[in-house]
Amino acid sequence: MADTSRPRRATPSTLRDRTRQAMRAEVSAVAFRLFAEQGFDKTTVDQIAAEAGLSRATFFRYFGTKEDVVLGDLEDLGRDVAGRLAERPADERPWDSLRRAFDALTDFNADEPENALAYVRMLYEAPSLKARHWEKQQAWQELLVPEVARRLGTDPAAAEDPRARALVSSALACKDAATDAWTACNGAVPLAVLIDRAMGALTA
Repeated sequence: MADTSRPRRATPSTLRDRTRQAMRAEVSAVAFRLFAEQGFDKTTVDQIAAEAGLSRATFFRYFGTKEDVVLGDLEDLGRDVAGRLAERPADERPWDSLRRAFDALTDFNADEPENALAYVRMLYEAPSLKARHWEKQQAWQELLVPEVARRLGTDPAAAEDPRARALVSSALACKDAATDAWTACNGAVPLAVLIDRAMGALTA
């Protein structure tokens, strides 16, 4: 799947940052193995910490909640989607720009589709995860609306003009519908194709 983003400047990281990222990745790998073996709800923080060789207190230095182990990448992914939206051509229709911004999501899932499908199924099966996922994705709106408003030539804070928020909300709903279909067909149709179909339905 083509990556339409421009090259990004690397952000220098400190040794402490890299160590923290490595530890988070290690704990996440342990947690996901346990989630796959016994389910999210039946896996406790104490089990994850013990398997990772950490104390419970140390676990909470890296993750605020058990849900954050699963959903921690969503904030970074939302910023990536927003970044790709900002990079789209200025004369492109906002709806088309939003679609291309979702390439961040499809590219993220393309490398390991089976793991991505398992991840989505876990979200659906654990109510606490599904609710937390919804909360985090709502934050994507606040990242995307200002850029869409700018492209429309409007003020994102103007209460009397709902166009930017309507476009972003609709695009995210299409993305969710496509993800549901992708899970239901067990990944037989690529997520990118399903997002095209969902978003295309609103412009047919």
